Amino acid sequence: MTAAALSAPSTGEVKHRGLITVAIMLATIMQVLDTTIANVALPSMTGDLGASQDTITWVLTSYIVASAIVTPMTGWLADRLGKRELFLISIMGFVATSLACGIAWSLPSMVVFRLLQGVFGAAIVPISQTFLLDINPREKAGQAMAIWGAGIMVGPIIGPTLGGWLTESYNWRWVFLVNLPVGALALAGCFLYLPRAPRKERSFDLSGFAMLAIAIGALQLMLDRGGEVDWFSSGEIWTYAVLSAASFWMFCIHITTTDRPFLDPRMFRDRNFSTGLVFIFVVGIILLASLALLPPMLARIFGYPVITTGMVMAPRGVGTMISMLVVGRMVRRVDPRLLVIAGLILTALSLYEMTGFTPQMDNLPILRSGIVQGLGLGLVFVPLSTIAFATIDARFRADATSLFSLVRNIGSSIGISIVTLMLTRNIQVNHTELGAFISPYNPMLWQANPAAALGNEAALARMDQIVNAQAAMVAYVDDFWLMMWVTLAAIPLALVLKRPKSG
Repeated sequence: MTAAALSAPSTGEVKHRGLITVAIMLATIMQVLDTTIANVALPSMTGDLGASQDTITWVLTSYIVASAIVTPMTGWLADRLGKRELFLISIMGFVATSLACGIAWSLPSMVVFRLLQGVFGAAIVPISQTFLLDINPREKAGQAMAIWGAGIMVGPIIGPTLGGWLTESYNWRWVFLVNLPVGALALAGCFLYLPRAPRKERSFDLSGFAMLAIAIGALQLMLDRGGEVDWFSSGEIWTYAVLSAASFWMFCIHITTTDRPFLDPRMFRDRNFSTGLVFIFVVGIILLASLALLPPMLARIFGYPVITTGMVMAPRGVGTMISMLVVGRMVRRVDPRLLVIAGLILTALSLYEMTGFTPQMDNLPILRSGIVQGLGLGLVFVPLSTIAFATIDARFRADATSLFSLVRNIGSSIGISIVTLMLTRNIQVNHTELGAFISPYNPMLWQANPAAALGNEAALARMDQIVNAQAAMVAYVDDFWLMMWVTLAAIPLALVLKRPKSG
């Protein structure tokens, strides 16, 4: 049976909805995994590609920047090419560039291939969300968003673990080559069963796109490069910041004054969608910022290897999966705003427990807080995704889903940059303050470690290790406090959301 025969004018007539959902989610998980799976493989790439510690980060930067710039084009490309055609092209391009990354022979070739991978992968997540909303009737939107959200949120959680296992067991190239079988299955399923959608004639607002692309690209470069050049003490970061702010300001003026803007500002009049963008920004901060903190904390302070770290963090993904499967059915019967508030409270409680982490604890608090946080984020993500698109005009759906993904990714980038900056600086401050107590004039040191008080080098080195661990732990706890307050501050926004009508 051909794809044309399977196309349907309404969601109630879509055939093979289950197979379409499986194929779409395979492609989505493949793309989302690549945002984190390559991180742990960077040290192994450095020697093989002849790169330095400073330049190897461009393997991540090129992908992130390219994906961020192209994501807003999703709506226009979907109208001109057709959603089905765009999705198939994106999957084929992503698989081909994954193969190219797996056989890259130098750093420049890897950066180029990763850039192209970001270009092709940019449309996969927003178009997958659009298709799931299109092929499911409104009363099943919650279940559809639960399935979609599970892939979006679990992917980053298992990415570092899978990447670490592939790197240790085989080779860093398998971090990219693993996309080939997954992508082939997704491509086959989408080609056979994905329904066609009508194309629309839509002019391209080059000026608007250029302004938004410059703003997003400069912002991503600033966030990625900031930690390496000491942020605003560097002229490079000031250049990125001014360029991003000026371009975004011009973009806002442009879309409100031109006849055919790149993004129609009328979509922002929908209160649920606009509030949902703020919420997904906060979710992006919490999800990936906490994921960016935990693996290095477990390795640095607790000495966990990569595989053990993955096993300790796995319950977080299990909690998210359970929460999303349950809330996908609850969202039809319970006020989604109450579910969002409950999820934020659970997330805040998990972060509060994380503020009590100590270097001497076992892994039980990590497992427990991870499960609670997974449950909380699942409670937030599904109702939020459902409410945000419940009242928006269907003609804006492709643009809206691309913005939804873009804002989530920007929130993740900003959150990671902020917590990393605070962590680095607080470790230095804490080490200085704690190290001041290691003095021969401190009677407590004579009681705790007389050898260190007498100046024994081995004893002093051991004391320095203890101080380093304590300084780092305090810095991590400070970051957990920050994320907890950000989560609590988002709760009042739930009251701004408008409950969609039943069915």
